[in-house]
Amino acid sequence: MPLIPKCMSTQHPDNASPPPFAIGGVIKGEGEIFEALDVFGMGCDEQMWDSEGKDVDGQVVQKLLSNYPDFFRNERRLGTDCTITLRVPNPAIEIGMRKSMVEALHSIPSAWDVAHSFYGDSMDAPIQEVILPMTTTGEEVALIAEYYERFVVGQENQAMSGGRRVKDWIGEFNPKKIRMIPLIEDLEQMLAADTIVRDYCRGRDLPYQRVFLARSDPALNYGMVGAELMLQVALQRLDRLSVELGMPMYPIIGTGSVPFRGHLTPLNLDRAFAEYPSIQTFTVQSAFKYDYYPDDVRQGIQRILGHEQAPAKPIDEARARVIIDKFSAEYQECVRKLVPYITKASSTIPRRRDRKLHVGLFGYGRSLAGSSDVTLPRAIAFAASLYSIGVPPEILGMTALDEDDLAFVREIYPSLDDDLAVAATYANETRVRALLGDAYSDVVLRHGRSIDRVHEGLTSAIWAGLQRDGHAQVPHYVEEAARLRQFLG
Repeated sequence: MPLIPKCMSTQHPDNASPPPFAIGGVIKGEGEIFEALDVFGMGCDEQMWDSEGKDVDGQVVQKLLSNYPDFFRNERRLGTDCTITLRVPNPAIEIGMRKSMVEALHSIPSAWDVAHSFYGDSMDAPIQEVILPMTTTGEEVALIAEYYERFVVGQENQAMSGGRRVKDWIGEFNPKKIRMIPLIEDLEQMLAADTIVRDYCRGRDLPYQRVFLARSDPALNYGMVGAELMLQVALQRLDRLSVELGMPMYPIIGTGSVPFRGHLTPLNLDRAFAEYPSIQTFTVQSAFKYDYYPDDVRQGIQRILGHEQAPAKPIDEARARVIIDKFSAEYQECVRKLVPYITKASSTIPRRRDRKLHVGLFGYGRSLAGSSDVTLPRAIAFAASLYSIGVPPEILGMTALDEDDLAFVREIYPSLDDDLAVAATYANETRVRALLGDAYSDVVLRHGRSIDRVHEGLTSAIWAGLQRDGHAQVPHYVEEAARLRQFLG
């Protein structure tokens, strides 16, 4: 049985505090290579290598094995104890990055050759799986697998002059197949996760299937409660599909440290295990790794590795859909009101990694409820922008829910009130009241156990600076506030 990881380190730039190997606060170039070594040393058994959103190094396996041979010989065997998992652009959606997908797939056999030279015949492939973001159909996933098998591996049998084949000249291409992981992000696809996965698995002899369920982009587009409910529906459907196909499903959840994006930190893992019992793999993003004491991070990773997958929680899907629609309508109305302030604040959010532009649902400039086009920054910068002006994104949409709705949500999402309490700690009640009205001010006061007055003061200073169209200290205040929260966004 191949390695089925439980703790995936990702390159999501949600950290308030940069690690020592960052340059000017930004992780780039060789820093990404060192990070992979570092997280394997922490105990993570998987590192996402994101060629969708970043200019990542295609020689990551070669550099890891050549630069750190003792570690990968004696402590963690790459491919056996830990693995690199590629995330590639979706050529059906990210038109400008389609060739990056091709480049990434063609790097897999090179990584095999390097590992074979390092380990010999007793090796496992260092790159075994590929994540396809924004998956909408099973066919999209199948096409990636087909391209790899026919045009990456398949080229080895192409004829050349003198009766030679390509593999006679430059050797065989391995591994012969890759395992595909659909990353499902939008509402309609999340609610049809079982259909997408069933269509991909049909006719394939697979021992199991991993499925990546997003948490950040659903929150960006549908709010925190909408994201939680759609995720629980997807997990229930994947459980049923597992029984139907007689094949294990191993869901992955993309959780950040901020409550809005999943609230996974080294210190609150019991919350995550209770919320998502059927998850096999949790992502540890940059805030998890760099905004807590190293011993807490290592212990947290060990706890994730020791977590055992259980059945998904039952959920009334029809009732959930009604609440998702109701909640997200109010959430999106709030976002429309806040767009000018989000846009202004986002320019002050520090970069933590080199990133390309990302295509998201709001990023397409789609019309919301007949209004003019709304374009937002990515989820991390979106959350960071709102926290920086004292308006936690977790509260947006909450006024749409009546007591019956809340009772249902709390049953499915038992951490709701705790998550809102954490968010309200960093609210600026004056700004919430001014921007969103008394009803949202009441949400803050109802859930706020104790507002952090230092953070509140920083958000007031940030707001004042933004109103003056720039102030030299605003980026400093933004970073100071993020360090108090122990996450950027």
